[in-house]
Amino acid sequence: MQIDRLIQIVFLLLRHENITARQLAEELGVSARTIYRDINILSIAGIPIMSQKGYGGGLSLLQGFSLDKSFFTQTEQSNIVQALQILKSSNYPDADKLLNKVAGLFSHNLQSEWLEIDFSHWGSPEKERNNMTSLERAIINKYVITFTYFNTELAITSQTAEPLKLVFKSHAWYLIAYSRRKNDIRTYKMSRIRDLQITNQLFDRRLPEDFSLTPAYKEEYNTPVFVLHFSEKIAYKVYDEFQEKYIKKLDDGTLEVTFRYQLSDWTFLYLLSFGEYVKIIEPVEAKNILKEKARKIFSMY
Repeated sequence: MQIDRLIQIVFLLLRHENITARQLAEELGVSARTIYRDINILSIAGIPIMSQKGYGGGLSLLQGFSLDKSFFTQTEQSNIVQALQILKSSNYPDADKLLNKVAGLFSHNLQSEWLEIDFSHWGSPEKERNNMTSLERAIINKYVITFTYFNTELAITSQTAEPLKLVFKSHAWYLIAYSRRKNDIRTYKMSRIRDLQITNQLFDRRLPEDFSLTPAYKEEYNTPVFVLHFSEKIAYKVYDEFQEKYIKKLDDGTLEVTFRYQLSDWTFLYLLSFGEYVKIIEPVEAKNILKEKARKIFSMY
């Protein structure tokens, strides 16, 4: 399409200080006559293209020209730079170099000082922050990986997996991979991955198109319904942790949350993180389990 060729010509002129019509024609697979017609269209559109005849001559852009007002609005430029900043924050290879090139292409400094993105959790070591770069390489090149993993029950397992995709969801990064231990596709929370190693072994598997990180809820899971009462003193945390549709504000200011949880150690450790500001109303079995855990904690002191 002509519009695509016109854009390619502009970028080629930006890349080369001087280039002949014949070189442009060879690069784009058209005739020199077509290139001259395209140059005329671009000139009419306001792109300052200079033509110099004779030895060493050719086509060039007016010195100092940039794409600011020609192709991208200020908002579009900022969006491009912010997307590159996100890549840079995840240690994407050469993102910093690309960010500098784009800022230069737009002819002014767009690297906003107001925005900094860091996906690593507080206190995470440098090696863990570099996991993102290693996994990106493993997914693209299809290298099998090994790592140590802490699951929701706090059990530690050694994993060998085929990495398929990285997903950022609900404040955290997740790795979607085929577990050779479970012979199934599993989701791993990045903050629980330790000792990541990229092997030289290749795999040839793709993520199914119908895969969903959040599977459809099924009643037959027999997951009990918890009714929790939270003090209004920690309303900020309740609204951070739960969707508003699960929260009901009672007349006395108490926040009632209805949610499904497994009767697992992870659930009770999570509820204990709210301290004295949460009370289990239902189910009775969960109340008894939490009471026993609280008694054991009290006996330690």
